Amino acid sequence: MGKSTGAKAQSAHEIRVFRAAGCYSIAAVLTLETPIQFVKGIGPAIAKMLAEKGIATVEDLLLHLPFRYEDRLNPRALNELKPGETASVIGEVRGAVLLRTKRMPIFEMTVGQGIGSMKCMWFHGTYLEGKFKPGQMVALYGRVEASRSGRGFKMIQPQFEVLPDGQDDAIDHLLEVGRITPVYESLGGSRLASRWIRRTVWNALEELKGSMAETLPRALPESILKRLDLPSREVALREVHFPPTGTPLAQLQAAATPAHRRLIFEELFYLELGLELKRKKFQEKTGVAFETSDKVRAALRSVLPFHPTAAQKRALGEIASDMRRAAPMRRLLQGDVGSGKTIVALQAMLIAIENGYQAALMAPTEILATQHYLSARRILEKSPKRYRITLLTGSLDDDVKRAARRKIYQGEADLVIGTHALIEEKVEFANLGLVVVDEQHRFGVLQRFRLMKKDGAEPDVLVMTATPIPRTLALSLYGDLDLSVLDELPPGRTAIVTRQVADDRSGEVWKFVREQVAKGHQAYVVYPVIEGPKDDQPELDFALPEEVEEPKPAKKSAKRAKTEELFEKPSPKLPLKSATDMYERLRAQELAGVRVGLLHGRLDADDKEVVMRRFQRGEIDVLIATTVIEVGVDVPNATVMVIEHAERFGLAQLHQLRGRVGRGAARSYCILMTGGKISPNAEERLAAMVRTQDGFELAELDLELRGPGEFFGTRQAGLPDFRVANLVRDRKLLELAKLESARFVQKAGEEATPEEKARVWARLKEAWQRRYGLAEAG
Repeated sequence: MGKSTGAKAQSAHEIRVFRAAGCYSIAAVLTLETPIQFVKGIGPAIAKMLAEKGIATVEDLLLHLPFRYEDRLNPRALNELKPGETASVIGEVRGAVLLRTKRMPIFEMTVGQGIGSMKCMWFHGTYLEGKFKPGQMVALYGRVEASRSGRGFKMIQPQFEVLPDGQDDAIDHLLEVGRITPVYESLGGSRLASRWIRRTVWNALEELKGSMAETLPRALPESILKRLDLPSREVALREVHFPPTGTPLAQLQAAATPAHRRLIFEELFYLELGLELKRKKFQEKTGVAFETSDKVRAALRSVLPFHPTAAQKRALGEIASDMRRAAPMRRLLQGDVGSGKTIVALQAMLIAIENGYQAALMAPTEILATQHYLSARRILEKSPKRYRITLLTGSLDDDVKRAARRKIYQGEADLVIGTHALIEEKVEFANLGLVVVDEQHRFGVLQRFRLMKKDGAEPDVLVMTATPIPRTLALSLYGDLDLSVLDELPPGRTAIVTRQVADDRSGEVWKFVREQVAKGHQAYVVYPVIEGPKDDQPELDFALPEEVEEPKPAKKSAKRAKTEELFEKPSPKLPLKSATDMYERLRAQELAGVRVGLLHGRLDADDKEVVMRRFQRGEIDVLIATTVIEVGVDVPNATVMVIEHAERFGLAQLHQLRGRVGRGAARSYCILMTGGKISPNAEERLAAMVRTQDGFELAELDLELRGPGEFFGTRQAGLPDFRVANLVRDRKLLELAKLESARFVQKAGEEATPEEKARVWARLKEAWQRRYGLAEAG
């Protein structure tokens, strides 16, 4: 009877029921495709928790990589520590107490090594009471600080893990101590923290040992592995979780081991392969072959506000060349602030209009759409021909929107400018020939495709960015597009003097503004909010940084905690100054006698245009505004940009605002006013603004400071959902992946077997749909 029961248990352990290719199958062994609930120690309840983290299969679990590693083979001795460093320490719990202070409860624990000891403190640490017992061994990781007495050290808010004691089994000892130990982001509170993940991953790898090569349907081609000297996927997965003895800790922390490189390269390879196929597929489609006759060229010249730069001529030449071909254009136009991208894009749209087609410009916000609309009207009114321009945004009255949609459908609108309202099902174009997507990285990729296919045809597409995009993001987000770069400013532009000034010197700033006005110049003063103090949110898609408070008991992911370190929030004693309040104050006090105007996003389009026209004609000396002036405002006589609460803005936005001045021959100034406590990260942003005007350099720094996700805002940007790759860290591998993917598309028949090619295409389809969350690769 016992033997029979044991056989059944063994059979139940070996048989895995999983869903593959749309049907249920039975496998005698664990595979990467096995649903996570059938892994040893995981049932339906835990599987449901893991699914919320995007972990549905064994492969998903194995690609949940450690975010750091601890050297528990050679842990640091307390007498070796130095204040200011971040270190891993293993010690014995000597005692613990919960201190209830007036401000907050503080949990304090003392750990020791021999005769040495160190205190560890957690703010709001009530949740730790009773967790530690004297004699337990704990692993600690955190920043080392000198104690107040100066005779020892302390750690504030260290990460910790209670180590197994003699009563735990041998595998726990094997995985937790005496080795380089992986540390993971929790998958579900303390229950599914690092210790549970280590054990579960170990079990899965043990069961997969030796069989992964046969059961893995999506390996990299052997030719690529040999050429790049990359390990097999099985070796990479094992060594990235459980590094062999001798692996340099620095390499592990930098994700630079051969195991890391193998997994990162594979993820980036399939991204770039999909982009390469999309590019090739687009080249095979039929689009519109536009003509660039003398009549068209005359129309372009008639609207030029100045003699174009060599970079503008080159970019327009590249765009026109694409538009003349029958294949649809897919091109990215980028350049620094003030480099003249808008006029180049407008000329491209005129090519389409002069050929009898409609052109559409899609902006991410209503403010930017309105700015483009007003700018296009101002520029095109110089032409002897009357161009019909239509604005379509979500906030317009229903009657106005219906009239706009009717004009678009009947072909009575030559140039259509709008927001996401352009991709609504009710909008139909009569003859769409060109789409210009402004600030495209704020849109989802799927939205872009819906717009391109609105009338069933394949219009040309020009993506125009307001600020430079770092090369790594250009390769990953826009790798399917050809690139045109405007790398010089129009003639007459001057260098801008940028200074950071504390709020307590505001008197000097307003005196300087008055002096500039007395010389016949104009100035902008920008605030992050329209009204105060209740209206504590900025105007555009710009999230105010969050305060790093002393941590609460609620646990945060390591990724979230790292992000929060970058931001700050002004003290409640220093509320945000608002545009409307400061408009009233400045014109009555500091700037009394100066002609002051007010511009913000809640004004309707006509009122905005009136204010801007008055400022352009010199009827307003100082324009108080929000970030509504970030794009599309060109007043050469404006020489001063004052940005209050500059610490609250991102680098890209600060650089955009600064670009509103320096457009004439007179020397211009950008004054970054700051108030209250400033985080180290904000200081770095402001220092970079003072140091350089190079938008490409600032974009790279912005990416490094915030990371890809924060750089673009949200997943809505169309940013791929990477599991192991990091676009900032893995730039060289991204470049390599782009080269190898192009080579594979061109030489797949020479370098890969039919079986390998089939695996690659199957992997590509799955990766783009499920892993990256993007549209079909083509």
